[in-house]
Amino acid sequence: MKLNLNIQPLESWINVKNEPLIISGPCSAETEDQLLSTAHLLAATGKVSVLRAGIWKPRTRPGEFEGIGSIGLEWLKRAKAETGLPTAVEVANAKHVEEALAAGVDILWIGARSTANPFTVQEIADALKGVDIPVLVKNPVNPDISLWIGALERINNAGITKLGAIHRGFSSYEKSSFRNEPMWELAIQLKTLCPELPIINDPSHICGNRELIPYISQKALDLDMQGLMIESHIDPSVAWTDAKQQVTPAALEELIAKLSLRDPESKNEDFTDKLAELRKQIDKIDDIMLQKLSERMAIVEKIGQYKRDSKVTILQVNRWDEILKKGTAFAKALKLDLSFTEKFLELVHGESIRKQTEIMNEGKTEEEIVEASAAVKS
Repeated sequence: MKLNLNIQPLESWINVKNEPLIISGPCSAETEDQLLSTAHLLAATGKVSVLRAGIWKPRTRPGEFEGIGSIGLEWLKRAKAETGLPTAVEVANAKHVEEALAAGVDILWIGARSTANPFTVQEIADALKGVDIPVLVKNPVNPDISLWIGALERINNAGITKLGAIHRGFSSYEKSSFRNEPMWELAIQLKTLCPELPIINDPSHICGNRELIPYISQKALDLDMQGLMIESHIDPSVAWTDAKQQVTPAALEELIAKLSLRDPESKNEDFTDKLAELRKQIDKIDDIMLQKLSERMAIVEKIGQYKRDSKVTILQVNRWDEILKKGTAFAKALKLDLSFTEKFLELVHGESIRKQTEIMNEGKTEEEIVEASAAVKS
């Protein structure tokens, strides 16, 4: 299924000074001097195309700094006049949209918390009707691609065709080196559904610390993302919000200089021919894998029928342990990633359980089968 979005290409609505597109500026506009000083240093790098700054900051708990408010828009206007950089801010309701538009802000983005709420997104969409302005939509806090797609559709339905997405990672209960798990597969899935949609990566919010930003930035570019949104502050050590994930303008310039840009396609005929041949080999292997999976599932059905007729339970823990130990040992010998192997085996095992559950519960409703399958997995 492809997304039917009516959007304009990125280069038609943002003047990219250098590739990749770099959107940068402080997490929060704190004082006029802080914002203007940072903006001038960013402009001097010659690598930043858009100045960003948080004006309204949705915080997790009350009492934390929630943004300088509307006065910050005047500072942004002055920064734009002095540096020539177009400006971008986050909006979370209709009032924000109206004030940002009145202040001449060039690009709006919708934050992760707002994307998670269709009511909020629709309010913003309604406020944007009849307006011609670029809008970027961050992924929702939780890994739900339908919410992300729904937000993009709502903004597009309001008539916004200068539309893009921001990949800023997803919340997870698992401890990790990242503030938000990248879950690259979801951004890739969105790109697959809508290849023409510009996707910009936000390494600052994925990392939560400045040390990992270069790694995530390079990986995003290697995955053919169109740009980066990196938070920059004249002195991150005294930043009022998210101090650890902001970099100085000088550090940003150095970071960008070290990034490697790679073309999504090569114009070299020899490369293209060799790549096509290698892809043919992969296609053949994929066909064999799917055929073997089909054969495996046919045997699974026979096992399910045999268990049903013999009144034996579906799940047999010892057998699953045997499959997992044997599979991971074999994967290790084949130099396959163990984490990938475990996930693959779990997917195959889960499908086997689903098929056997259907056989065991023939004649029951779909809801009853789902409940039975969930009980087995738990």
